[in-house]
Amino acid sequence: MSRSLELLVLAVALVTTGPAAAQAVASPKAITGIGRAATADELEAWDIDVRPDFTGLPKGSGSVTKGQDVWEGKCASCHGTFGESNEVFAPIVGGTTADDIKAGRVKGLSQGGARTTLAKLPTLSTLWDYINRAMPWTAPKTLSTEEVYAVTAYILNLGEIVPADFVLSDQNIRDVQKRLPNRDGMTTDHGLWTPGGKPDVKSVACMSNCEINVAKVASYLPNTSRNAHGNLAEQTRPVGAVRGVDTSKPPATPAAADAATLRADVAVAAAPAAATAEPARPDVGGAAGLAKSRNCLACHGLANKIVGPGFNEIAAKYKGRVDAASYLAGKIKAGGSGVWGAVPMPAQPLSDAEAGVLGAWLAGGAQ
Repeated sequence: MSRSLELLVLAVALVTTGPAAAQAVASPKAITGIGRAATADELEAWDIDVRPDFTGLPKGSGSVTKGQDVWEGKCASCHGTFGESNEVFAPIVGGTTADDIKAGRVKGLSQGGARTTLAKLPTLSTLWDYINRAMPWTAPKTLSTEEVYAVTAYILNLGEIVPADFVLSDQNIRDVQKRLPNRDGMTTDHGLWTPGGKPDVKSVACMSNCEINVAKVASYLPNTSRNAHGNLAEQTRPVGAVRGVDTSKPPATPAAADAATLRADVAVAAAPAAATAEPARPDVGGAAGLAKSRNCLACHGLANKIVGPGFNEIAAKYKGRVDAASYLAGKIKAGGSGVWGAVPMPAQPLSDAEAGVLGAWLAGGAQ
């Protein structure tokens, strides 16, 4: 068991059953009457971290050529064909030179250069581990070990760190680490990574006669800009406590609206996350509920553009098209870019039935 997983088990025991149970977990003695021992498969599923010294790295290999195929099929829609990415994601490649590879420190970072992934990356294990546990965006942890090695090799090739015919493996990855452009750029001078480090900021916590539940509004939305980017209530993400006001409704008077906005902002800021209510949405039937439950509203407003076009815009574009329902269902499942701009929509993990419901709803006017 890795140290990180061991600490996780101890923390869970401490929180759920108290110090005595945590001590029992730390000792060889079994805890009677509480849970069961984790199986080897369960531990293996959790214990996937790869450390900077490459402890935890599985055996395997992957070529740059294989990585290019995987990249174009599963990565390029968000990160660009050559790692340049798009308007949403930061570039992965760029900002490094052959001299940086020799020096081990990216000179451009101290001169306002491009802060890309390869320019900042000090440990190759970080790149491998992140791809393995979090990519692709729509289906994390679905890449095989060979595909993770291959995609990592392809990124390194884009940065001219390894040649086009290179095969990255657990046997040579330490040698490749020695060629990272910013391998010597990591520092602990800021005091954040070591227990005895000196912090780079100073803060004195209030310990007596402290103000309680005082919300201070630093800024608020002026009435002149109230609906400049569409109704904020329809742009709510499905995660977190932040909620937008209904900006589609004009205020009765400027003074009253400003006061109401301030009161609402203070109430939301002071309220606990669990008590924040979901904003009211138009009752447009089961399809709209499906769109919400599948997080479509994170990028599409019901009546306005957010990241992608509003549902009303999509309905208007395909109004009258005979195969609109099936066409839209296919686009929803497959994803793509270029129809509404350069920002891609990832493929959506929906069933054919769900995609059909959404496609028919959009083709019918999203009403």
